[in-house]
Amino acid sequence: MPRILVLYYSTYGHIEQMAAAVAAGARETGATVDVKRVPETAPEDVARAGHFKLDQAAPVATVADLEAYDAIIVGTPTRYGRMSSQMASFLDQTGGLWMRGALNGKVGAAFTSTASQHGGQETTLFSVITNLLHLGLVVVGLPYSFQGQLKLDEVTGGSPYGATTIAAGDGSRQPTENELAGARFQGRHVAAIASKLFD
Repeated sequence: MPRILVLYYSTYGHIEQMAAAVAAGARETGATVDVKRVPETAPEDVARAGHFKLDQAAPVATVADLEAYDAIIVGTPTRYGRMSSQMASFLDQTGGLWMRGALNGKVGAAFTSTASQHGGQETTLFSVITNLLHLGLVVVGLPYSFQGQLKLDEVTGGSPYGATTIAAGDGSRQPTENELAGARFQGRHVAAIASKLFD
């Protein structure tokens, strides 16, 4: 079975929850799944003053970790319609892997959160996907076979480019069951594709 890394950055815990759901979905297929987070780059006093969630259980990843996996699923909140600086900083350090083609042919995917429905979910996903393509990964999205992204009876995240959630401007909204279902679906889907490529 494939080895899958769910690699994320989460300021307030929304992406942390989505990462857990992505991992749970991937594990349903029998895949080996690790969940790791990228380092916090904000000074600790700034993070504490901003009420960042600093007590996350996932271990901190290193760039060298990436090569060990068959699939990498990247989660980050949006920052002005693009990935967070913490995730960008981490991915900016992968030049050695890129130069060696170390990630060529592996499976990649992305998930995100925004404050509002139209706060840049798809552009943030594409900001991650662009990096994945440059690194040589085969990108997998969230197909419309996950029917939850077509719901009109509730406010919900979800995009064919990856699972998403909406956090509200003050972070008070938590991922809904439909959004977590999308994340689990994406985890299963990535694992299934990776299994076809690497079994």
